[in-house]
Parts: sequence; structure tokens; C-alpha cells
Amino acid sequence: MMVKTRVEHDLLGDRHVPASAYWGVHTLRAIENFSISGQTLTSAPDLIDALASIKQAAALTNNELKLLDSSRCRAICAACVEIRNRALHDQFVVDLIQGGAGTSTNMNINEVIANRALEIMGHMRGEYHYLHPNEHVNMGQSTNDVYPTAIKIASWFGIQRLIDAMGVLRGSFAAKAQEFSEILKVGRTQLQDAVPMTLGQEFGTYALMLQEDQSRLEEAASLICEINLGATAIGTGITAHPAYAALVREKLAGITGVPVVTAIDLIEATQDCGAFVQLSGVLKRVAVKLSKICNDLRLLSSGPRAGLNEINLPARQAGSSIMPGKVNPVIPEVVNQIAFEVIGNDVTIAFAAEAGQLQLNAFEPVIFYSMNRSLKHLTSACLTLDKNCVRGISANQDVLRGYVEKSIGIVTALNPYIGYSNATEVAIEAHRTGHSVYELVLKRGLLSKERLDLILQPAHLTRPYLSDS
Repeated sequence: MMVKTRVEHDLLGDRHVPASAYWGVHTLRAIENFSISGQTLTSAPDLIDALASIKQAAALTNNELKLLDSSRCRAICAACVEIRNRALHDQFVVDLIQGGAGTSTNMNINEVIANRALEIMGHMRGEYHYLHPNEHVNMGQSTNDVYPTAIKIASWFGIQRLIDAMGVLRGSFAAKAQEFSEILKVGRTQLQDAVPMTLGQEFGTYALMLQEDQSRLEEAASLICEINLGATAIGTGITAHPAYAALVREKLAGITGVPVVTAIDLIEATQDCGAFVQLSGVLKRVAVKLSKICNDLRLLSSGPRAGLNEINLPARQAGSSIMPGKVNPVIPEVVNQIAFEVIGNDVTIAFAAEAGQLQLNAFEPVIFYSMNRSLKHLTSACLTLDKNCVRGISANQDVLRGYVEKSIGIVTALNPYIGYSNATEVAIEAHRTGHSVYELVLKRGLLSKERLDLILQPAHLTRPYLSDS
């Protein structure tokens, strides 16, 4: 069956475009040129929504400035609202990784909006003499201010979702900290026995680590809000009305709810990718901390017979195709792998930001591709770790108590009472004979049983305690 087409024209000549498509010749060439990642704009709905919001804000601004007539403005805005309501998302077919600094993305949205607006006005798709993708939808704009603004807005929404997901996970760690607050255990440094602490203190630390990074993400989000819309090609604002930048920012903020601010120097803002580098660095920080937490969970649950076996992770699936009864820490493992990916994405973003030349960075598509994956995957990682692991963690109290009783590390708590030399001798003998520190201190007559019992109470072992109290 022959596919019906329409003829469209661009700089390189005429091409047949499927008559049913809302995209046009520029998008067609991008489809042909950039078969790279297999992920199109459709896989990044936040970016599509951000682009539609920018085009709507631009149309309203140009209409207010009497540069765009009301009929075209209404049609463009109606098309943008439909897209923001997730209509026509299947028409965004350009690969996320592309050459041209995002021009193909900008033209994809321009063409879809133009053709849908033409329908709203009662015309056929492709009848651009009534409403043109460049002349009208892209009025007062350039890819070089539209695309970076769009990826910042899309990233801002991704950041908010990640902050929320981290809050969910932090809440579960905090709940476990409360649940385990009276369970004494051995702390460890360099994988060697150290001094006692509570399991609650250990889990409370994980909650605090996440809380700190939520704050760092909020700081990064504020940097992402600085936009260069109105800069047009290189930041001079050529082809845009003098009042355009301030007015379009106001309208964009109203449409998206994002507290965007116009950069003080649009030439600097058009070429500088520092905000993306900063955000990526924070995402790497989150990834590193999540991975460290998961390393701890895997180690603390190791065994169950030949490992630490201090905590139980919920069993999620059979662990082996050959070893019956084996259960693996699959949830921490998948979060570890996401962390490795995010760290790699940070390297990509750093190289792409550094590779910008003169008045524009042409590599923002791979910056967004990498950033978007980091944001999405970290969000999923937090929610997965929360739901499928942390909520179901339980403590092996007998094992924990046994480690404390056998630990030589508790001798550190006796330093203020028996002196470092005596404590060292007790530790050496305990290690050599297998006797407990408790037994040896009493045997040597270094402390009375009543005094020793008081010193070795959990409340005294896990926080600062004055020796003369």
C-alpha cells in the first residue's frame, strides 16, 4: 500500500513527508541522520512539555508585543496546551543524541506545533504559508536559547522528583533508626572491630546522609533556574524585540511554575554549561552515597552462616540457578549499578561541557541525555531501595549481642577508668585467650563488678560519658 505524502521544502531541497505526520522536512532529515541511541524525544516527556511551554510563552509574548497576530497566537497556544496535556507525543521522533546543538529537537517541536495549529485554523498540514514553523512558532527565538532553557526546565522537574524519592527513602531509614535504637552492636573501622554503637545510630546516619544531599539538590535546582531565553543566536538578542526576554520569562514562569530568572549576561549564559556540571556533580554525590549505603547493607547482611549476618534483607527472589536456598542482596546490587552509571554520566557531562567552543556549546544534547538518565534512574533507585529492601530489614539481635560480648573493642570505653596501659594488656590477653574483656577486668581487679556494669551500659557505650559521674 502506498503511503500518502506531502512535499515540503528546506535548504537542501524538496522531500516527501508522510501526509499523516505532524512533523516536517527538518525532522525527516534528523530521523535519517541520527539513528543513535534508540531513544527519541518521546522518551523524555518533561523535555517535550518544556519545549511546548516555551513556544506558548513566546507566542503570547510576541502577540503582546504586536509581532504575532491573535489568530495565529491562539492556534499556537492551543496546540501547545494539547502537547503539554500529553497529546501528539508520538510525533517527537528525533533521537535524543543529535548533532546541531539541539536544532533538530527545536524544529521537531516547531513543525508539530505548526501543523497542529494549521488544523486548528482549518488548514491542511504543510500549508505553511498560513502559519510557518520558523516564521511564527519560532518567532524571536533560536535553538541556542530555546534548547538550553528547555533542558533546564525538564531537569528542574526531574530534580523535584528525585528530592521527593530521597525523602521517601530517608523516612524509611529514619523509621528503622527508631526501631533499632536500643539494639547494641559493634562499630567497625577499616573492617576491624572498633567500639560499640547502636544499630539505630547506624541507620540514622543513612537518613542524615540523604537529608544532606536533598539540600545540595535544592541548591543545584536554583542554579538550573537561570535561563538565557531571549538570547537568540549567541546572546545579543538579535531578531528579538527589546522587551521580549523579560516578558517571555514572566509568561514561562507562569505556565510552568518553575521560578526561572533571566541571566544577567545572555552571551555568557548561552555558552556556559556550569549549571549542568554543578547538577551532575551533585547527582554523582548522591550516587556515591547511595552506593556506599548499599555496600554496607550487603556487608551487614552477608552470610547467613559465614558472614556478618547482623541484619536480614527481605528475600526478593531465588539467588542461584545452581545453589538451592541461596538468596542474594539483589536490590542493593541494582542500586550499586545505577550509581556506577551516574558516575559515568558525570564524566560524559564534564567532557561535553568542556568541549564547548566560543559562543555556543554544541554538545548539550548528550548533556541532557546523560543528565536525564541520571535523574530518572536515581529516582527509581531510591524508590526501589525503599519499597523492596529498607522497609523489610530486620535485626538479628542474638548475633549482634554476641559480637558485642566477644568484642575486644569495648576495652576502649574503659580507658578513662583503668588507663591505656591496663586496657592494652586486657585487650592483648583477651585476643590471646579468647576470654571476654569483662571477665579479665574483674579477674585483674581493675574495677568492681558494680562499677564495670555501670560503665558498660549501652547508654554509656554509645555516647559521650563523663568518667566521674
